[in-house]
Amino acid sequence: MYEKLFDTVLRRIPPQRAHAAALGALDAVTSRPRPRRWLRQATHRQSGVIAIDALGVRFPSPLGVAAGLDKDAEHYEALGALGFGFVEVGTLTPVAQASNPPPILARLPADRALLNRMGFPNKGAEAAARRLARQPRQTLVGANIGKNRETDLERAADDYVRAAAALAPFADYLVLNVSSPNTPGLRELESVSRLEPLVRATRGAAGNTPLLVKISPDLEDTAIDALADMAVDLGLAGIVATNTTLDRDGLATPAEQLAREAWPDGGGVSGRPLKQRSLSVLSRLHARVGGRLVLVSAGGVESAADVWARVLAGASLVQSYTGFVYGGPAWPRTVNRELERRALAAGVQTLQELVGAGAGSQADDHRADADDLRAR
Repeated sequence: MYEKLFDTVLRRIPPQRAHAAALGALDAVTSRPRPRRWLRQATHRQSGVIAIDALGVRFPSPLGVAAGLDKDAEHYEALGALGFGFVEVGTLTPVAQASNPPPILARLPADRALLNRMGFPNKGAEAAARRLARQPRQTLVGANIGKNRETDLERAADDYVRAAAALAPFADYLVLNVSSPNTPGLRELESVSRLEPLVRATRGAAGNTPLLVKISPDLEDTAIDALADMAVDLGLAGIVATNTTLDRDGLATPAEQLAREAWPDGGGVSGRPLKQRSLSVLSRLHARVGGRLVLVSAGGVESAADVWARVLAGASLVQSYTGFVYGGPAWPRTVNRELERRALAAGVQTLQELVGAGAGSQADDHRADADDLRAR
């Protein structure tokens, strides 16, 4: 039903307007505690089979919302009520800023993808912190932080420190976004020489709040290895892999259409075209750092089968944005139910037992179970 609605109505509405309308409707439905509680009970699995212990807390599901959907920490409870195990808000900068000049968002339905060059539009880290401070909170929240567009790279650490200091007391974890392609020069911070001092500075402001870094899918493998080693050496809690990609190879959307809509080379692609590269980066990270870091996989997650594959490849947590946009409000509940069915069919007590089980020869039995389930 949702796919028909999307194809016949929603895709004809400008994406930003549709996004705002959908979140507004969701907020209205979940604005009262009792309806929100009923919805949570219907969408979250009560058995605990798919719960994941990571970053010092228990996530009711490994499936979360990637940064970019709830930029200002205004909708996390509504999204949590739909069945998401956590919501990563942001990207948040120390000073409020507007988006890049339009166009900033486009749908690529032929690719089940989105193309964006928003550039961290948000109302500022302190404003988000005030919203997160409201208690009690039912949904686990991570805060994704970045630098302001006008801040030069030499002073970037100051921005991350300010944002971290504002949000750390109220977030379950923090993520350093140094990999968005939509802020000029930002990806230069992914080099170990620039990232190491930034991490050291921000870690102090983060205090006891787990600190992760989000990396690009466009990095060379040797750079991924170097970042993984640095993350371990500096005591980071984990890595989020991956952000959107600048790669246009293999898109079903015609190049002339992208050019006609002023998207010839700008903006990052998310969704299905990112699926294989994101899984490849995850597998490489798991082989490099094993269980020493929490790995969060994002990019091209469209189904329970995708979440399952990421868990087997070593992800403790999995994020989606574009898959949710195309899948609709019932999608997280469907994923949770299927994950529970798969875990029980694989003969495990909890999904956590399968994290990384498809990556090593010691997990042949689990891998065989997973292959059988995938074939159904």
